[in-house]
Amino acid sequence: MADRAKILLVDDRPENLTALEAVLGALDQTLVRAGSGEEALKALLTDEFAVILLDVQMPGLDGFETAAHIKRRERTKDIPIIFLTAVSNGPHHTFRGYAAGAVDYLSKPFDPWILRAKVSVFVELHRKNQLLKEQAALLAHRLVDASEAPEADNGSQLVAELSARLAAVEEHARTLEKLAGDAERESVPREELATTVDVLSTRLSRLRSAIDALA
Repeated sequence: MADRAKILLVDDRPENLTALEAVLGALDQTLVRAGSGEEALKALLTDEFAVILLDVQMPGLDGFETAAHIKRRERTKDIPIIFLTAVSNGPHHTFRGYAAGAVDYLSKPFDPWILRAKVSVFVELHRKNQLLKEQAALLAHRLVDASEAPEADNGSQLVAELSARLAAVEEHARTLEKLAGDAERESVPREELATTVDVLSTRLSRLRSAIDALA
């Protein structure tokens, strides 16, 4: 069974965190509470999160300031952020949210079905990216083992192994493409998803060309 993804919930009001847990509990992932921007930044120092749900209005560091800190850190800059706010001050307020690095901006009260659907897209994307990292690490390990082995047929065995592993990675790439399409239908900004798919496709093409040449 795949490990549960972690979702960071940031709000200074405990009742709002409880409401988010009720909405997202059906996703069966690990929900982590943070009662302030400062507490959220501490959690991000040690844990890896698939997505962050961030309240805009908080004492101390507000949502915009917290997001700015998150995006400045190399470790956390690529984590998707969904802003949640009880105040709607028009397009300017929304634009500030996107400028701070948010992938989405929802006003309270939000539709629980829509929020759950949006979060599930980023959770699935996170899971697929983790699988891709594991595949890449395994490929690297196989290459090292093959370079150190003395058998004459190592070359053909390596090609077969790489081809099999690459097929699995390509399957994950197709899944990412489907996720990007799903995100668009759910009105989730897909720029980050599309960029991930483009980079992945380029790397896969280069790896496939190298394997074909070796064969």
